[in-house]
Amino acid sequence: MNAATPTLSGRAWVFGDRIDTDLLSPGYAIRKPIEELAKHCLEAVRPEFARDIVRGDIVVGGEGFGIGSSREQAAQALRYLGVSVVLAKSAARIFYRNAFNLGLPVMIMPDAGQIADGARLEVDLGAGLVRDATSGREFRGEPVPDFLLEFVADGGLIPNLHKRLHGKPAA
Repeated sequence: MNAATPTLSGRAWVFGDRIDTDLLSPGYAIRKPIEELAKHCLEAVRPEFARDIVRGDIVVGGEGFGIGSSREQAAQALRYLGVSVVLAKSAARIFYRNAFNLGLPVMIMPDAGQIADGARLEVDLGAGLVRDATSGREFRGEPVPDFLLEFVADGGLIPNLHKRLHGKPAA
């Protein structure tokens, strides 16, 4: 793993293709506070997800992760629940950017479909490397650019801008 970026590790929660923003943040709960909305994250496909996820766990998706509306609550719910990173074969552009703006990294990984549900993963975002500690396999993804890694380290776009404008992190 790359020493320049921290290694994220956690259990894989594997989902299929086209996990859309309505599955991540259902419309009927969209106006609720994030604490309430997050309880409904992915409940239509994995009812236990919001209840059983552990801070640091990793969401693994297929093609088109985060497609649908531009609602940033989709990424916000995942971040609130403690997801450390989303790995996906592909992600909707607006979801990808919303996630980084909120401090949630997304790594595009063509072989995401080869990861088993529950596998213990180690992810080096800067190197684009995923190690499956359960199977011993390694996978390559797209390295996350340094400026987006900085967003994640700072907690998102707004804290990053505050730091850049004021020379220090937001209080």
